[in-house]
This record gives sequence, C-alpha cells and structure tokens, in this order.
Amino acid sequence: MHLKRIAFISEHASPLATLGGVDNGGQNVYVAELSKALALKGYSVDVFTRKDNPEIDDVVNWLPNVRVINVKAGPEQFVEKEKLLCYMDEFTRNMLCFMKEEGLRYDLMHANFFMSGLVASNIKTQTNIPYVITFHALGLVRLAHQKEMDKFPVERFDIERMIVKDADVVIAECPQDRDDLINYYNADRLKITIVPCGFNPNEFYRIDKKIARAKLGLKQDEIILLQLGRMVPRKGVETVIRSLSKINASIKNIRLLVVGGESDEPDEAITPEIGRLKKIAEEENVAHCVTFTGRRNRNVLRYFYAAADVFITTPWYEPFGITPLEAMACGTPVIGSNVGGIKYSVKDGESGFLVPPKDSNALAEKIETLVTNDVLLTAMKRNAVKRVNKYFTWSSVAEAVHNLYEQFASKQTKHAGKLILLPELNLRGVENILQETFLPRLKTQ
Repeated sequence: MHLKRIAFISEHASPLATLGGVDNGGQNVYVAELSKALALKGYSVDVFTRKDNPEIDDVVNWLPNVRVINVKAGPEQFVEKEKLLCYMDEFTRNMLCFMKEEGLRYDLMHANFFMSGLVASNIKTQTNIPYVITFHALGLVRLAHQKEMDKFPVERFDIERMIVKDADVVIAECPQDRDDLINYYNADRLKITIVPCGFNPNEFYRIDKKIARAKLGLKQDEIILLQLGRMVPRKGVETVIRSLSKINASIKNIRLLVVGGESDEPDEAITPEIGRLKKIAEEENVAHCVTFTGRRNRNVLRYFYAAADVFITTPWYEPFGITPLEAMACGTPVIGSNVGGIKYSVKDGESGFLVPPKDSNALAEKIETLVTNDVLLTAMKRNAVKRVNKYFTWSSVAEAVHNLYEQFASKQTKHAGKLILLPELNLRGVENILQETFLPRLKTQ
C-alpha cells in the first residue's frame, strides 16, 4: 500500500511567507520544498498553517498536488510564535472541521514544531491517523542557550516530552539533533530517524561572480562576506561584525553584507536587531564596511550567494541550517559555527571551516585564511558544490521521507475508520495542559 494523502501541519511557518523575518526562516523552506518534492513523487499534500492575514484565501491551490490551508486560529494578523500556544485548540478544531467538510482522511500527518505536534497528537487521538514530527528546534536546548531571552511558555517542555513519546516517528535533522532528543527528552532511539534538510538545485546553482555582482550593483573589487537569515541575536551576526575589527589591516576592501529583517529596507524601528548590530559596528569601527540590505525575496538570493567570496553563519546553536547548503550550492564556501546541523553539512577544511560560536577571533582567523589563499578558495568552491549535490538535494530528502512514510502503510490498513465529528470532539485544552493531560499521560507511558 502506497500512502497518497499527507497533511503537513506548520502552525507559524507558511510556505507562502516572505523569508528573513523574525519568525520566517528554515522551517518555511523545509515545509515548502519538502511538500513540493513529495508532490513530484505522487503525493497529494495539504499544508495547514495559521491564517495571519484576512486578505489571503482560506485555501490556496499553490502547486499541482499541493494546497495551503490557512486555518483560523486567533487574530488574522501576525502574532509572535511565542504567543501562539493558546490558539492551538482553535487550530485543531478548525483543521478537523475542514477535514469533515472536505470528506478527507489523511494517510499520515507530518507535524513541524512542537505546537503543530500538539495539534497532530489531538487529531491522532480522534482519528487514529499516525503522525511524524520534525521539531526544527527543541525548547530545552533553546532555553540552555537563550536563558531569560526565551519567551516561550514553560508548558512547551512538557508538550515536547509528550510528543516525543506519542509520535509514531521523530525525525532528527542531524546527529546532534538526535543526541539532544535522547539526552534532553529521554527519546527512544529506535523511534528516531535522521533525515537532513536540503536545497533545490533548480533554484541555487553556480553563477559567475561578476554577473551576480553586476546584477546586485556590488563592486567587483571588494572581498564580500555574506550573512543571510533571520535578524535575531541567536543567529550570531554580532560575532561576524566583531570579527571584522580583528582581521589584518593589510586586507583591504572587505564588505560584509547582512541580508534579512522584517522589511525590504533596513528599518531599525521595524527590526530592532538591526539597530543593535549597527551600534556594535560603530563600537568596533567597522560600520563603513557593513551593509544591511533588509530582507530579499528568494528569487534573488542565489545572486547574493554567488556574489560573495565567503558565506558566514555563526549561530549559538542551530538544529540544522539551510542557508549553508544554499551557499555551497552556489559555489560559495561556508565558515560556520561548529554546532548542530552546520557541523553535519559543512565539511571542515574541504567545503569551508567550522569555528566555535561567539568566537570572533577564531572567525577572523578563518576569514583571513580563505580570502588570502586563492588556491584554497577555489578548491573549497568546487568541493562545496560537489558535497551538497551529492548529499543534500530536496529530491534525496524526499526519497528518505517517502521511505519513512511507507512504514505506515500497514498501520493505515489496520486503523482505517471514520473521522470523529464535531461537536463531540473533546480536545486537550492548553489551559489544563499539565493538570489534566500531560502528567497523567506521561505516567502511563
């Protein structure tokens, strides 16, 4: 039996969102690209995400065999993901209502992030539909790094513990992710499957550097370093900026491009992190060689990657990190933090370098090594392209996920049945999440 109809749940990360904002990044890309790749393999995919704009349609026929279902859950406007948990009951009810109205029964649900996992768990209880979970980030790991800056409700940790036990399979994005699930959440190793993220070779590929720079209006004679992603402190852009003041003064014409933010222009009022980083650049006397571009649409990102001599990503922690793959696909070596998925995707000394997070001295040293050695730089460009095309295309990721989904074929035959209809539905309310649900449930598992 081949599974055909899949429900992706991604409560805060829509595949249709513009990237670069505080809550729009790798998960959006993961959901978009994996759903597209699975559709090419014969699946029909519905992506359920929270409706955050009253002007968008409830159902968007996005691509052949891929629909985006914008679910009413809370106000139809942007809400920080840290404040969305209280709307997951409404999300669940409306998702089930949609399934009832459409006469749908999915073969499998693929939840993304812990709140989507909560939705999937509730729906599984009502329908026996199994679910896979990709966490994308783990609350206890985040708390260890961000401490008081972590604004998620404390219920997150118990929800994640429950989901680790309740999900049929947990997808870890790299070995570090698997180890964190085991060490922080006592996850069953046998339930964890490692499937990495990927890149789309039709979207990211080598472009002549001169052509890319001309298209973006960049100088041809500068050494361009690129940092691209969400503008939040944990992404470690501060480390990149501080490293510039430590690079040997004999290396001239260095330019750092910082791409990302909540608006197309680098507005400090809209993206306060940009303002904080600008002050750091001034303190380090490197403001003259740092350019904030604001966010950019994905259709131009390949030109930024191709225009750069080196791509730099130095987060404090990173469950996976898709931007290093995209950079390498465009033939740009990566200097990245030796954490999470980055140390899995970047081959240290071959397709780039790995450095400790928050270590601007080590980063400056590796930047110097690369930009002053044309032979090494050329070799790393070639190695980067080979590596990502061999191991990290979305088509290969989709093949691994497809094989994983197939494990549920016999289970679906066994549990096939009618959808439980509203209003008899009894959800595990968030307001009683600890007292009535998770603690009793954890004791019985």
